[in-house]
Amino acid sequence: MTSPSDLRYVLITGASSGIGHACALELERRGFHVFAGVRSEEAAEAIRAAGSPRLVAVRLDVTDEASITAAAAEIETATRDAGLWGLVNNAGMVIPGPLEVLPLKLLRDQFEVNVLGQVAVTQAMLRLIRRAQGRIVNMGSISGLVAAPFLGPYAASKHALEAITDALRVELAPWGIGVSIVEPQSIQTPIWHKARATVHAMFQQMPAQVEELYGKFLRAARQSVDRFEAHGLPVTRVVKAVVHALTAKHPRPRYPVGLQTHAVYRLWRLLPTGLRDGIMRREMGLP
Repeated sequence: MTSPSDLRYVLITGASSGIGHACALELERRGFHVFAGVRSEEAAEAIRAAGSPRLVAVRLDVTDEASITAAAAEIETATRDAGLWGLVNNAGMVIPGPLEVLPLKLLRDQFEVNVLGQVAVTQAMLRLIRRAQGRIVNMGSISGLVAAPFLGPYAASKHALEAITDALRVELAPWGIGVSIVEPQSIQTPIWHKARATVHAMFQQMPAQVEELYGKFLRAARQSVDRFEAHGLPVTRVVKAVVHALTAKHPRPRYPVGLQTHAVYRLWRLLPTGLRDGIMRREMGLP
């Protein structure tokens, strides 16, 4: 492990709660100078109160070009010649629901946050990362390896992030910039509560025939998701992977977190597609 010496600056997006919040506090505790990207002043005040002066809240909406530009200028002024040692692209959201009836606006929102937002922030920060010969850590998911029913939009966005990470890792290798992706299984974070609120609001606006078509299947799937969440891993497991990606002399390109993700790599991809579909239906409580 290398030591986060004198002036090592890290930007973490989506730091108001969950994984991003935990990573910001742990990296600050380890001596990094952390820029915690948050969207509201309330979240900014909360994270300032939780950390030391090394933790600076930065207003950053990954879907807003002006917000990204302003954050990049603020960070460049603060880091000067040191540049940015690490960028943790953690901001994300979950849009659940059957693809047949999902409003396309919600699908676009899913990709705006989970894919285009990650690329936009990376593009804006790369000049500073190159200055420090730093690292990029993208927050993937087991859903980037396996697409579960009714989580198609989220899985599609995380599959896209896998491809972007692979391409970026090779493209930036000539400058010694490491690019890693962390792939957790279900984690105990507020993201699933927000997803439930989204799907509830969506179905409130849909015709009754949607309930007739998908109601019982969605209720069964929700019970399965609740079960997965109840047995989700503590956020500290993901934090540990992010810390390694930012401090190890030779960071790994991929950080699978949890037995389920490791099982996907070692077994799932070897199974016939029909068998995988059957296992997925059973796990999600579908006929």
